[in-house]
Amino acid sequence: MITQAIGNLFGQIMYGCYRIFHNYGISIVVFTVITKIILMPISVMVQKNSIKMVKMYPEMNRIKAKYFGSKDLISEEQYKLYQREKYHPMLDLVPVILQLVILMGVVDVIYRPISHLLHISKERIDVLKDIYCSISGVSPEIGSIQVQIVDSMQNPVYLDAYRATVPEEILQLVAGIDMHFLGIDLGAVPSQVWGITIMIPLLAAFSSWIMCFAQNKVNVLQAEQGKGNQIITLLISVGLSLYLGFFVPAGVGVYWILSNLAAILTLFLLNALINPKHYIDYEALAASKAELEKIHKYSASGNKKKHDEYSKKESEDYKRFQKYGEKQLVFYSEKNGFYKYYQNVIETILRKTDITIHYVTSDPKDEVFALSDDRFRVYYIDENKLIILMMKLEADMVVMTMPDLQKYHIKRSLVKEDIEYVYLDHGIGSDNLMLRKHALDYFDTIFASNEIGKAEIRAQEKCYGLKEKNIVEFGSCLIDNMIEAHKTDSNYKNDKPTILIAPSWQDENILDLCIHDILKQLLGRGYHVIVRPHPQYVRHFEDKLLALSEQYAEKEDFELQMDFSSNETVFRADILVTDWSSIAYEYSFTTLKPTLFINTPMKIMNPDYEEIGIVPFDIEIRNKIGISINTDKLSEISSVTETLLNDKMFSREEMEKIRAKYLYHVGTSGEIGAKYIIRKLIEYSKR
Repeated sequence: MITQAIGNLFGQIMYGCYRIFHNYGISIVVFTVITKIILMPISVMVQKNSIKMVKMYPEMNRIKAKYFGSKDLISEEQYKLYQREKYHPMLDLVPVILQLVILMGVVDVIYRPISHLLHISKERIDVLKDIYCSISGVSPEIGSIQVQIVDSMQNPVYLDAYRATVPEEILQLVAGIDMHFLGIDLGAVPSQVWGITIMIPLLAAFSSWIMCFAQNKVNVLQAEQGKGNQIITLLISVGLSLYLGFFVPAGVGVYWILSNLAAILTLFLLNALINPKHYIDYEALAASKAELEKIHKYSASGNKKKHDEYSKKESEDYKRFQKYGEKQLVFYSEKNGFYKYYQNVIETILRKTDITIHYVTSDPKDEVFALSDDRFRVYYIDENKLIILMMKLEADMVVMTMPDLQKYHIKRSLVKEDIEYVYLDHGIGSDNLMLRKHALDYFDTIFASNEIGKAEIRAQEKCYGLKEKNIVEFGSCLIDNMIEAHKTDSNYKNDKPTILIAPSWQDENILDLCIHDILKQLLGRGYHVIVRPHPQYVRHFEDKLLALSEQYAEKEDFELQMDFSSNETVFRADILVTDWSSIAYEYSFTTLKPTLFINTPMKIMNPDYEEIGIVPFDIEIRNKIGISINTDKLSEISSVTETLLNDKMFSREEMEKIRAKYLYHVGTSGEIGAKYIIRKLIEYSKR
């Protein structure tokens, strides 16, 4: 039998220990130490392999992030990584397997003390078995029969039965085996005898708990495991130890306790000799974990239970989208209201070609569904399911306003590698300042709204060694349409100058920082002052706004406006007051009227924005379309307001020149964007 073969191997070690110490318990202690020394080279190998594994974790996390949702691709890429780094996943199982092998050997040694400790021949042992079975009535096949023979030969009641057949020398050897250690019979099974022996399984479980605790804190690989995995490992180890301790001889339990304690010492010794901190970049590891965690959270947020109506709609739309197979052109919208950024481009394509446009939105209530027809097909796909849709996408071109392609949850297609991904910004501000660093690296084409935006892309490519992108001098559909809508109000005259205060809702905006100081300078000076907070500010801080309304309720020249259904207020205001909100560009480029900028703390998404050496649009434009003042100069607001109202440098003619300089193709951006897309799709159709 395999167990006996293993037992014979380790029995030789136990035999040597017993010959030296003549004490069963001490022999087990020494045996445990010897096995740990023998296994030390393997432990060193496993330590190095574990370090190699954790060293790869940052790249593995990036693989999981890149191919999130595709287990097959993740497995394939990890396998390539293992091959490149010469990592052997199965090597970490070697200590576990060896521990089980040794345990099997120890069990056999404990159960067969006559064979292993005394080296008595099988023939003589068979004689002893026959005698014991005849006097006790037990089967000779039971595993613990040698232990029971030892007990019986040490009992004067049964000794005479052996003397008639067994030589005195053998009687003395067997009767001389003392299997007690610290008052515990190491040959006894705790579940059968109870008493003090019951301490063995309890101590075995406790030693396993200590070992797991130490491994979770110190072991280079296990310390990186998730809490759930650590808890499962702990429960299995403690549970197994408790079970083994109850149902195997106490000697096995003693070995298990000593082995666990020795494993802890070995762990600390290996960490001292081969310190993981010398090999692993823990900062990179933390960063990759954070990136992956963001994707998991983003994905998990999409798993919230949706209304049955929307779930059914998503399922139907997903199937319908897949049914059409490869597509020429796909637009993606994050939520309702984003159609306005594409509107002129889409309408021009539909008017001038027979191209079918597939429009994916992650908002089930998107108003664009009302426009759906046979050539403009609209689909609702939740952001969670969008991950898979994008990975399996087959199209010639994808147009989107969402940045960070390939960096987080939305990836380039894994099925069709030559899709052209086009980024069309929903604002005209600086992408280098207001987006994360490298947010546009994986797009093929950028629809730029102005010359500064184009210069930023080229500077990023040069600074970071990126592949050159296609840049379309585009403009802004949104502003073009606002200009068109404003024509009916362009000659409107207010009874008295109207000042619109429309802040952002970022931290330390005007409403939070200095609204009262501003109102103090404007109210009672012949102006009509309207405060129009950002819709998100209304949503989160309605109580603050109600308090503001009550405070200035008696001021006839003050108005708090929280109805955003119309742009009339924006179109008819004579001056806009804001902080870093993009409404400034929309207002001034639409109405050709100036903006008063309050220099609150700037919102910066890319702290390294200065690396490329381009002054961001948001900073340069402030003193082109208006005047900016610092928060410690708010007492100058009234005089600055008069300058903005009366100085010729802010006349319609001058503002129109600035708009022409800082915004591409005013009034025709839709034609420009559509022309590029149509040309490229014709090229792709000829491939």
